[in-house]
Amino acid sequence: MSELRIRQVKSKIGGTSTQRDSLRSLGLKRIGDEVVRADRPEVRGMIDKVAHLVTVEEVDSKR
Repeated sequence: MSELRIRQVKSKIGGTSTQRDSLRSLGLKRIGDEVVRADRPEVRGMIDKVAHLVTVEEVDSKR
């Protein structure tokens, strides 16, 4: 299964409560934070809510 590297590049200040909740659920707290999550529909939905605040790239799950 592929994974996604998600990095917050803009502030959540001024965003709606659902956008702030999505960032929190993804594990992002401040600008520059980066997390790796499985490429699942739930995660894709959260990313769609905050697409203007984050960058996303695919990562090989080989270790």
